[in-house]
Amino acid sequence: MNPERPLRIAVADDEPDMRLFFREVLPRLGHEVVAEAATGKELVERCRGACPDLVVTDVRMPDGDGLQAAAEVNREVQVPVILITAHHDVDVLDRAGESYIMAYLAKPVKPVDLQAAVRLAMLRFGHFQALRQEAAGLRQALDDRKLIERAKGILMKRLGVGEEEAFRRLRSTASVQNRKLVEVARQLIEAEGTFVRFDGV
Repeated sequence: MNPERPLRIAVADDEPDMRLFFREVLPRLGHEVVAEAATGKELVERCRGACPDLVVTDVRMPDGDGLQAAAEVNREVQVPVILITAHHDVDVLDRAGESYIMAYLAKPVKPVDLQAAVRLAMLRFGHFQALRQEAAGLRQALDDRKLIERAKGILMKRLGVGEEEAFRRLRSTASVQNRKLVEVARQLIEAEGTFVRFDGV
């Protein structure tokens, strides 16, 4: 993710002056304000329709707080969040540790600080997404490996062959059928399960 690209940004603050600040400053920084909200409920609803790249929200609002709204937005789709507050509460900092909270600014907010926070938020979010995809890829690779090992074990038992020959036959079948090795392994495991059920009847 390019932290310098123009962003679609949703902003939320119960103070009209702050919403005006965002409307004026963010376009000057090259971004578009695609949604505005004065409450947490409004923020959640408007994010559904606007699909922003980034959310900038005040912590304290009339119907709760920006943290609750940010959590609800992120239950539906992962989006980075910048928190803005005039209150230096320890409780806020403790609750701001969620993975989607990427930056934190104290009021009064200066344009240069907002610009830096936006860039930092997008950089951090890009790293977070990359790590999550890598972890998912590693988990999938491990799951695939387990399936292939199980399939090899079935062939070794059924055909009375060694591990190397069992793997060769799996790979050969995958090549002939133009399928992934793990797909052939999964099919073999399913077939073995069916055979075992018949065998027990």
